[in-house]
Amino acid sequence: MLHKKLKSYTLILASQSPRRQELIKGLDIAFTLAPPYHVDEFFPAAMPKDEVPVFLAWLKSECYPQALGAKDILITADTLVWCKNEFLGKPKDEADARRMLRLMSGSAHEVLTGVCLRSSQKKVTFLSSTQVHFRQLGEDEISYYLSVYRPYDKAGAYGIQEWIGYAAIERIEGSYYNVMGLPIQQLYVELAKLTDSLAR
Repeated sequence: MLHKKLKSYTLILASQSPRRQELIKGLDIAFTLAPPYHVDEFFPAAMPKDEVPVFLAWLKSECYPQALGAKDILITADTLVWCKNEFLGKPKDEADARRMLRLMSGSAHEVLTGVCLRSSQKKVTFLSSTQVHFRQLGEDEISYYLSVYRPYDKAGAYGIQEWIGYAAIERIEGSYYNVMGLPIQQLYVELAKLTDSLAR
């Protein structure tokens, strides 16, 4: 079991997202939360879309300001929404959030999460992709969601676990938890692989 494999390690989550923290707690593994630190997030304009979230997760890992100890494992992640040939990150303001929800309304979009696991000896990155299908949303529904839930800290301006997930999402193809911000089952498997390789 993973919690036994991690017993001698310190797992460090470098994310202020309460959703990512909640998801890792669900695995029954102990972790510590890294203090906030600054990252200048950028990616090359010509980079293929599937590489961007992994690159940003790697960048967050590289910018971590403390040296990792021999038994530390750092987790960084980045989630983006891809809709109609455009990346949707966290909205700048209410108008930007409204634009994003209108763009996704009545169509499918892709939620991409890149994850980087790094120890003092090894680094592993991986990607999770989920297709999400929205029904057509009314302007009153968009206004209600924005005014009540204020999803300005979420990629694509929505949280699947909130009202909009119940009312608007027709179906998903892939990991539900990835849409929340962390492909937790894949993380479990990759952490187990990493600890096994470090033990050799």
